[in-house]
Amino acid sequence: MPRALIAYVHFVDGMNRRIGRFAMYLLYVIMAIMVWSMVTKAFHIPALWTLEMAQFTLVAYFMLGAPWSLQTDVNVRMDLIYARFTHKGQALTDIFTVFCLMFYLGVMLYGAFDSTVYAFEMGERNPSAWRPVLWPLKSIITLAFGLMLLQSVAILIRDVATLRGEKI
Repeated sequence: MPRALIAYVHFVDGMNRRIGRFAMYLLYVIMAIMVWSMVTKAFHIPALWTLEMAQFTLVAYFMLGAPWSLQTDVNVRMDLIYARFTHKGQALTDIFTVFCLMFYLGVMLYGAFDSTVYAFEMGERNPSAWRPVLWPLKSIITLAFGLMLLQSVAILIRDVATLRGEKI
């Protein structure tokens, strides 16, 4: 495999690993928000922002962790037939399915980008009592779809290397 492709795979894997490890700790942020919500409700001064902030943080946790889960191959797969294939057979199957994944991610990235631009231009806000702006959340979603697309290209490169009998 060309060195540039190997460098790309290592760069994307490293970046998604670091972002995924950061996202892993967002679970503690969600817990802190929910504890704060419980404390303020106990003193009869409930905060308006806690439920939505916990939901937004959960979206960031889920979306930023998705490229890392794609990288570590912990995504859901039907192993009834796939597990019986050789490594090259699995790589060939993965090459077919990764193109389907890349098409899907491309459509989702296009929609997320369009929605993010709209949120910036219109100053879109969530229709609630707190009324937070939505562009930060939509930007995170757009970033996550972009990272998943980059990771799927890295998976494609790795599978092609497996078919060639190489290891990345």
